[in-house]
Amino acid sequence: MIKDKLLRKRAGFEGQRLIVIPKKIVSEFLVKDPVTRQVYITDIGYYPKAMFHYAERLHGISQHIIIYCIEGHGWIEIDKKRIGISPSQFIAIPANTPHKYGADEKNPWSIYWAHFKGENAAFISELIIRNSNNYKPQLTYSEDRIRLFDDIYYNLEKGYGDDTLRYVNMIFYHFLSSMIYEDMFNREKKELAPGVVETAIKLMQDNIQKTITLNEMASFSRLSVTHFSSLFRKKTGHSPIEYFNHLKIQKACQYLSFTNMTVKELAFNIGIEDQYYFSRMFTRLMGMSPSEYRKRITGNSRPVS
Repeated sequence: MIKDKLLRKRAGFEGQRLIVIPKKIVSEFLVKDPVTRQVYITDIGYYPKAMFHYAERLHGISQHIIIYCIEGHGWIEIDKKRIGISPSQFIAIPANTPHKYGADEKNPWSIYWAHFKGENAAFISELIIRNSNNYKPQLTYSEDRIRLFDDIYYNLEKGYGDDTLRYVNMIFYHFLSSMIYEDMFNREKKELAPGVVETAIKLMQDNIQKTITLNEMASFSRLSVTHFSSLFRKKTGHSPIEYFNHLKIQKACQYLSFTNMTVKELAFNIGIEDQYYFSRMFTRLMGMSPSEYRKRITGNSRPVS
């Protein structure tokens, strides 16, 4: 345990970027200016492959926090729950909320992060959490979103002029909106970019012998479950799980037509352990039992169970 504490660190990562806005700038400008007082950054940074990154705040801090993971893994403890964080997920931590978080020991996360305050900050933090699941909304990786962050950082590096502070915090508002309303932020690209649904179907085809959950499909596609399901249904007319079952039954029909597998054997080969559940699903989708199907296709009246 002592060794673990010695290894942990709050900062100091090769390639890291960090800016903390001086308190004087916050108190004399950010909290008073009509533009920035709504929402303003107090700290912002990027930690790549942040080995041993760790923070523990028993009473929280006065700022709201967002952490956007783009690679690797990490975790957060909040509301007495420990939650794993994976690529394309981000954490929202309300101000004054006790929490801990850290990088995975074997595959440490690379994160963009910011602390922010302002008259609308609490509402925005609440909005993020309300639209998320367990404090960790899922996002599609977006170069446009990263460019927003880079633009904020680049301009803050040049100093704290009034116009610079207004500009970067207006961009930050856009950065936050890209996380809260991702579907709108990526609308044009998602409509024009083919491949999300096709790639998911390829995943199903390549793993027909396995069970893949909806969460796994969405994570593979780097989309939230809700958006992935909506996109998939719009494209195919079916839910992802329903479509996967169709592919499994399609493969079962091939086994019934071209092999001598029993129902139990072929059910196992399409990732369904319960042969009776498989038979019911087959009958529901095909309008006949597996044995009736084999007899109709091959003329073989041999029982298949």
